[in-house]
Amino acid sequence: MIIGICGGSGSGKTTLLKRLSKHFQELNPSVFSMDNYYKPIHFQHVDENGEVNFDLPTALNEEHLVGDLQQLSIGEPIEVIEYHFNAPPDKNILITIHPSDLVIVEGLFLFHYPGVRNSLDFSVFIDVDLDVQLDRRLYRDQETRGYTRESILYQWKNHVTPCYNNYLLPYKAEANFIFRNDVHADEDFATLVGILETKLKTKQVS
Repeated sequence: MIIGICGGSGSGKTTLLKRLSKHFQELNPSVFSMDNYYKPIHFQHVDENGEVNFDLPTALNEEHLVGDLQQLSIGEPIEVIEYHFNAPPDKNILITIHPSDLVIVEGLFLFHYPGVRNSLDFSVFIDVDLDVQLDRRLYRDQETRGYTRESILYQWKNHVTPCYNNYLLPYKAEANFIFRNDVHADEDFATLVGILETKLKTKQVS
């Protein structure tokens, strides 16, 4: 069973993925992060002000990403270089992802790439107020990535928000479950887990 998690920057995709992985730990889920498929910086689009835009579907190697996911879905292990922000190429780690009865995929362009969207058995869209997402991004990028507040706000206005409006939001209605990552998070997590447990049992029986 392949579950997909989509949401904007700072929406909590990684947190939800970790919660689901922990809940279903007896299945030893395969975790597939689309972040691991970013192209090298010299292949990235540069905007009219000379700033690199990582928030476009072309920022990722779609062909490689889809091929690896398909390989994992038919029960074959894959090797991928684990993405770490600002890490030089020789410091990135090659990891092996083993197949499992439960694969959890997360990423911005989950629905935009047909090869990913069509492989999903169940999809989750994380819904969070954009102001909350911005606050989380400001904290993360200043504390862990060394960005200035000004550069973060520039990216948010010119890259992140257009990405969300063009490549995420139009697919929201297609998701199987809308996860409200706010005061309703625990309630929605319990509901989501119940749905997934039922679907997993149905697949095991069939």
